[in-house]
Amino acid sequence: MLSQSSYRLLIPHILKEAKTIAIAFACTIGFTTFWPIMAWLAGKMAEYVGRGDLDSIISLAGLSAVVFLVRGFTQYGQDTFMAKAALQIAFDLRILVYAHLQTLSLNYFQLAKTGDLAYRLTEDVDRIGEVINKIFHQFIPSILQLIVVIAYMFFVNWQLTIATLTIAPLMALLITWFGNKLLELTRKSQNRVSNLSSLLTEVISGIRLVQAFAAEEYEIQRFRLEAEKTRKAKLAAEKNRALQYVVVGFLEAMSIIFLFFLGGWQISLNNMTGADFISYLTAVALLIDPIAITTSNYNEFKQGEASVERVFELLQIKPLIVEKPGAIELENIEGNVEYRHVSFSYSPGKKVLEDINITAKKGEIIALVGASGAGKSTLVNLLPRFYDVDEGEILIDGINIKDVTLKSLRQQIGIVPQETNLFSGTIAENIAFGATNFDMEEVEKAAMIANAHEFICHLPQGYYTYVGERGVSLSGGQRQRIAIARAIFRKPKILILDEATSALDSESEVLVQEALERIMKDRTVFVIAHRLATVRKATRILVLEKGRIIESGTHEELLRLNGRYAAFHAQQFYHQTQ
Repeated sequence: MLSQSSYRLLIPHILKEAKTIAIAFACTIGFTTFWPIMAWLAGKMAEYVGRGDLDSIISLAGLSAVVFLVRGFTQYGQDTFMAKAALQIAFDLRILVYAHLQTLSLNYFQLAKTGDLAYRLTEDVDRIGEVINKIFHQFIPSILQLIVVIAYMFFVNWQLTIATLTIAPLMALLITWFGNKLLELTRKSQNRVSNLSSLLTEVISGIRLVQAFAAEEYEIQRFRLEAEKTRKAKLAAEKNRALQYVVVGFLEAMSIIFLFFLGGWQISLNNMTGADFISYLTAVALLIDPIAITTSNYNEFKQGEASVERVFELLQIKPLIVEKPGAIELENIEGNVEYRHVSFSYSPGKKVLEDINITAKKGEIIALVGASGAGKSTLVNLLPRFYDVDEGEILIDGINIKDVTLKSLRQQIGIVPQETNLFSGTIAENIAFGATNFDMEEVEKAAMIANAHEFICHLPQGYYTYVGERGVSLSGGQRQRIAIARAIFRKPKILILDEATSALDSESEVLVQEALERIMKDRTVFVIAHRLATVRKATRILVLEKGRIIESGTHEELLRLNGRYAAFHAQQFYHQTQ
């Protein structure tokens, strides 16, 4: 089965748990050998009961107790060792996929659906673990049980066994057809669930906007339509499974009736005794569970195959930003940054930046000004290699950033974004984000520089206050100051401030601006700002338009130039005085 489907992708992961699986399989062999013994015991018991041999019945009962006890121990070993292996495989696969997602470039996440990714990492991986468990815990044991029991049936009466098994090929064909149909329906069902999960994630993350626009009914209707599509897809799969149980169950019932007719015929020919037929019937009864399990598991394996495809589809996505072999560590830098003839485009033929040349020395503040879409954020996103340049190169202290490891590069750069993302956890954990072991004194120092220490101390548990998902329990100004503290905690030599005060009220802006002025000292700083008042102290202001630098100079120089920057300044001054 594995070699003919997507399950072959799991073979390397299964082999890692070969030792545990081997122990489980040894227990399976022991467990399986008891099945024909149970049929033999039933026949012997029928024989002794027919003779009224009480002593033999008592002896056989004692032997049966031992058989069932040992069989129980082997079954326990099979179940526990196989569960251990399956859970470890699922754990390793989940970590592997999550770690792989961390390597993917930003452009992938801009297109990917968060809910779909979450579903693949949770539900799909869990299903794979369950299927692996059932392959070794149920499917393979059931196949072995079928083999040994059928062999025993041939031993008892080969003519009866051949006649009994004539219906088996028809059942196998039906099971295969139903299984393939179920795989197709399951793929559709899982995709629908992923779409529903994505919609749910999207709406919950934007619930403030939904309520602001009184769009609750609109979103309920959208959710209802998607949920209805999911319901129909799942119902189609369940109908297919239900029909299979009916058809296979009918064939099983007809087989039992046929078996009694054949058994009576064989007894009439003196080919077997009544006790032999009881033993044979017991063996047939022992076939029911393995057949049912095999049928049920085959359907689940087809469902699991869709999950394997979805999970490994993620692993096959290649990151666009990769380290070159032999990349060096970027350490002890001064912070001099240079853009040399840099051009960049998100899609071929549509340049977002063209022939950008910038030289920023340690301690300089470079402000980027321009209308939305001019390329400001793109320009600074190239520095930590969120994207790679199409042409030209970017250097730090004369070293091409493509020649250094991504981790060492990004550790030298602190970023304060416009929209602050805080993670579930304490204030201290958010400030020291990325550090597993951190010094609380360093956390507090960073918070003091960021004008955050005072309000943190007034929180219920101070630095150990749990902020909640995305920091919703804090104000915008508080979240922004924590973001500044987080950036400064790493002691970076280069800072990127992306619209760090644009969404704040005037009081919060003053506190944040004071913090920014502190952290900019002795660092190379790139500032993006719509509010020109925040860039007056910049060493150099660059005005971008359609991906090009059209003006460069200090605040005073650009005002005297009376160009685009002066027009921006006049427009903002006009609106402020209205």
